Amino acid sequence: MSSASTAPQELDWTLEEGKPATLVVPRFEGAEAACAWLNALLPDLRTALQRYGALYLRGLPVASVEDFALVRDVLIPQRTPYREKATPRSSFGNDVYSSTDLPPAQSIRMHNENSYTLTFPGLLMFACLIAPEEGGATPVADCREVLRHLPAPLVERIRSHGWTLHRSYSEHISVSWEKAFATERREEVEQYCSENLISCRWDGEGNLKTVQRRPGIVRHPATDEEVWFNHMAFWNSWSLDEELRETLVDEFGADGLPFETGVADGKPLTRDELDTINAAYAEATVRRTWQPGDVMLVDNVLTAHGRDPFRGDRKIVVAMGNPVELDDCRPTVAASAESGGAA
Repeated sequence: MSSASTAPQELDWTLEEGKPATLVVPRFEGAEAACAWLNALLPDLRTALQRYGALYLRGLPVASVEDFALVRDVLIPQRTPYREKATPRSSFGNDVYSSTDLPPAQSIRMHNENSYTLTFPGLLMFACLIAPEEGGATPVADCREVLRHLPAPLVERIRSHGWTLHRSYSEHISVSWEKAFATERREEVEQYCSENLISCRWDGEGNLKTVQRRPGIVRHPATDEEVWFNHMAFWNSWSLDEELRETLVDEFGADGLPFETGVADGKPLTRDELDTINAAYAEATVRRTWQPGDVMLVDNVLTAHGRDPFRGDRKIVVAMGNPVELDDCRPTVAASAESGGAA
């Protein structure tokens, strides 16, 4: 039995500058009791999520992948597969993954999960099983605010033309095409790309290169609010450490980078424009230090997320669900397999 009633109650959100909306939950003896309490509060949680974009739930009895999956099935009952994989993750089964397996010293810039796919998760759920000694927060940024902080000329370019993503798949950098598309058959990759508006080609060594054009500004399917929704800053080469960028270009060529983004108007994204986008994210970013048992629910359309560098062991798990069709988000330009211009 839990120490808290499962009856609906008014939620007391803590709103602090620089931190996501946070709710300290009552004490429960186990995940099942907490799930009953959360289930009773689902309408209020949905309303709060659309208002704040991300909700931080502190003190839930989530100590294992199994606990996390129980809570996930209450908050995100409809799952979304992880499509067009781009960064290394560990699978813990039952559609639960590590948030990322990238090195601890590497920061991950703000992005909306799977913004480059035609169907993407509407909801993300993170939880802390092991908190790092230092750093390692999962910062979030309200994409309504990001859009408001960007200069009008840049916004108009993206509104009118969208953005492009160029990918070069390799086992040596990024991920192989076999892992990205979960198949070892070229014809299955080609069929997926054809069905999902992606141009693809194989080079002489059997490596895959793809290009896709996507809208960078969409509307939330429920609230109809306009948001900045893309991976432009995350995967642009100007976001790389300068020495690493030069090394990769020397090794693989400018057209062989694992990721490159651009504006689909034929004009490359400049370093100044990239800095402007990152500054807009920074202005809208909030974060809270992880503690074991913390759960964060994120509206993936309203809110971008990233990762801070860290020291020590860290185990943050994630699940994705509530699939959303791009066409239901009133994109400002249509998705296509054409780049529309230079990267």
